[in-house]
Amino acid sequence: MTKKTTLLWITGISLCIILLGFGFYSYYAHSITIKSIELLSPNNYAFQEDIVIVLDKKAPVEIKFWKEGSPEKFRSASNTNGLKHTFHLLLLETSTTYKYQVIIKRLVNVSSKVLSFQTRKQSSWLEHNWVSSERPHDETSLAEGHIMLCNARLPGYIAMVDGKGAIRWYWQVDDIGVRAATFTPKGTILAMLRPPMKDVIDDTPKEQAEILRDIEKPIRRGEMGFAGGTGIAEIDATGKMLWRLDMDKAAGGKYKIIHHDVRMDKNGHIVTLIRNTKIVDMKPYGGSGMDTLGGDGILVMDTSGKELWTWSVWDVWDIAKDPFIKRFAYDRFHVNSLNFDTDGNYLVSVAIEDQIWKVNAKTGKIMWKLGKEGNFKMDTTSYFSFQHSVNINSDGDLMVFDNSLWNKVSGAVSFRLDTVNMTAKTIIKATLPPAKYTSRMGSAYLLPNGNLLQTSSKTGTVMVTDIKGMILWELDSYFVPYRAEYVPASFWNNYFVRE
Repeated sequence: MTKKTTLLWITGISLCIILLGFGFYSYYAHSITIKSIELLSPNNYAFQEDIVIVLDKKAPVEIKFWKEGSPEKFRSASNTNGLKHTFHLLLLETSTTYKYQVIIKRLVNVSSKVLSFQTRKQSSWLEHNWVSSERPHDETSLAEGHIMLCNARLPGYIAMVDGKGAIRWYWQVDDIGVRAATFTPKGTILAMLRPPMKDVIDDTPKEQAEILRDIEKPIRRGEMGFAGGTGIAEIDATGKMLWRLDMDKAAGGKYKIIHHDVRMDKNGHIVTLIRNTKIVDMKPYGGSGMDTLGGDGILVMDTSGKELWTWSVWDVWDIAKDPFIKRFAYDRFHVNSLNFDTDGNYLVSVAIEDQIWKVNAKTGKIMWKLGKEGNFKMDTTSYFSFQHSVNINSDGDLMVFDNSLWNKVSGAVSFRLDTVNMTAKTIIKATLPPAKYTSRMGSAYLLPNGNLLQTSSKTGTVMVTDIKGMILWELDSYFVPYRAEYVPASFWNNYFVRE
């Protein structure tokens, strides 16, 4: 290297150092000041705290927070550049001291001193004896998640409960009940709203003759039925209602009642179950004349209530080949659950048929039927009846809650479907103890740790079981839980994460 080259190289490095130093000086010469920090308790909830930060200059900010004395620390999700920042600290423990720091994001982060706040005692109206030491209560069986329950009485609410039985999240609506809620692809909660109707925690075993009389006039009683709804709402993780749609104003007012299930697809559209009727001359089928048949369908809307697609079971059902059409005329199918297969087509639980159907989301064609007298070869001892909560679990298997109307023992079952050879292999059969039998409602989901979340609605019980059905954790509800869903830790990633 020549002297001239060496001189140029040294000069270049010096210039870079000068420019870098000037950059640091320019960046920090006018330091950013926190003008104010305000703490708020939205809806007066003891388990939620909002921190509002106001700066004198625009900058991105985050919050680091932790429970006093705990090594576990949490960090708020990244924030955009601005003067005012609001952070929602969620799932806090009540009557607890928390520490936090405000961190201004720069080339070198600037942290405030450690500050603190105290959550207050839980509101008395949110205290329930959900989990008792007298029943199975291994909270580790839930992994790191929570249980989401809905109350269909007044006031209607959605609650998320931890393994100790404490409510850690809550949303309330005063004028209507909440029948069921589920999660959306957007990371929000979708709720089915319904006028309050009293469910009774009672499933006294019936004699065979009584069951047959019930089947003659199926479980639905009238147009609304026990799981009808009149509205839909979307709620974010902070408890803010994003919109509410009342069915008498949706889809031109044609569908005033939805029932059993409401979902959001990957396009942000609302998919729900509706009642479809068909007027038929029943004389060829043993009837006395013109009659109205009760059936089911699927309605797809946008969030403004605009109808996008509908499907009616009567469009794909041959009445002339149905030997039960007179017997079940006013509730022929009793579709009680709706979900999505991995390809986006619909899965529906057809309770009267004891089957799961896959319905093409574009053509409405029934692609296959699973269950007794269905299209799959399967173990006949795994036939289910009056099943609920169809879903594709994290193993890719189809799972249902088998109410087992005839055997009077309920529980989760899952199947690995081979749609080429048309076989259904039983993977899980987690039968609950006879005392947890529920003839109606109920749900079953596979948890991330391999356990199962099962709901025995008519006994008011939500359980975590192993894959054999042994109860590891039990929640005792004071109302009938139509179903319970698992809230994974990842649901909160848009708000906070563990460090």
